Amino acid sequence: MCGLFFVLVACTMGASAFRIQQVESTEKCPDHTVYFKHYYELHGEPVVLKCPSPRYKHLDFSALTLNITWYKNDSKTMISGREEDPRIWAKGDALWFLPAMLEDSGVYICSRRNASYCAEVSIHLTVVEKTAAREISYPQVLFTFTAGNIVCPDLWDFTQNKTDLELKWYKDALPLEDNNEKFVRLEGSNTLIITSVLPTDCGYYTCKMSFPYEGVMYEITRTIRLETVEQEKRITPVIVYPTQKTTSAALGSRMTLPCKVFVGLSRYVYTEVEWLANNTIVDVAYEQSRVTVGERQETIENGEKFIEVPLIFDSVKEVDFYTDFKCLARNGYGYQVLPTRVKQEAVGMSWYTAMIPIALACVILMGICIHKCWKQRADKGYTIAKV
Repeated sequence: MCGLFFVLVACTMGASAFRIQQVESTEKCPDHTVYFKHYYELHGEPVVLKCPSPRYKHLDFSALTLNITWYKNDSKTMISGREEDPRIWAKGDALWFLPAMLEDSGVYICSRRNASYCAEVSIHLTVVEKTAAREISYPQVLFTFTAGNIVCPDLWDFTQNKTDLELKWYKDALPLEDNNEKFVRLEGSNTLIITSVLPTDCGYYTCKMSFPYEGVMYEITRTIRLETVEQEKRITPVIVYPTQKTTSAALGSRMTLPCKVFVGLSRYVYTEVEWLANNTIVDVAYEQSRVTVGERQETIENGEKFIEVPLIFDSVKEVDFYTDFKCLARNGYGYQVLPTRVKQEAVGMSWYTAMIPIALACVILMGICIHKCWKQRADKGYTIAKV
């Protein structure tokens, strides 16, 4: 039994030493941020993930561009250049998939390092079948009875000149003719003009572009879900992001969840955007400032005004998975509330956790062997004494 106890202690000390070593290795990269943009892409199409420059509180890590490495979350194998893998390869701050496959879905981590600091960013990628294109569509909003633009998004990584795009446009899977007076395509751009937006113009629009690369022709598809807003409601806020009811996050990770609000042309009407946690102001619900509301940002996109207010998790804890978060946007003409939840990200079992049953079996086996050895010694000693 003493020998068995010694083996148990030795195993425990070995496991503890390993865990301490793991903590030391992760401390070399102290900043780990979850990038709020979740890439949703189609199977069989080229995809480019960009490594963003993380900013946290007063720190700016954008200068850490000298050494960028990529790897998938469930594998510690670094993703190298195209010479090693012609389909998935890293180049600068970009990770290329030519093309992306369903099995590529997952979390990809890029790290920026220099001699004194390291920052990591987790980026989510989900690859779906082409039949599910509408489920991952890009939301856009236009006012009725005015001219408006539909923009084909996320194309600039696949062209060197921003004025030589050749797109084909479709509405509800039907091609739009070149001589259509209602829908005007701007040659060489990613914009489709609707000369007079009507309520019946809402629906799904698809833009397609060919992308030749080293003798292989790929197709890039983007689907836009267009919503129309009545003219008299043009200054009522419309929340366009987040589009999902839940957001995945790992325990202990840092995460930024933005609330993006469309306010149109209401330049002289102030729109308030705030986050609530269990129907309470975030600053009151989280007195320790572990979860805070970031700075308000106002941007102009396609001539329309947007307001974005992020919800910042310094470290995601289990209690956050049971908290009801809401983004509230309101002004003097109306309001909108968007509820969302944070759910725990599915993580695989670590190898040392999986080794616990094997280690226990080894301990038991060694205990049996030690017991037999002592028993044989005792038997021999008894026989000699008897003779």
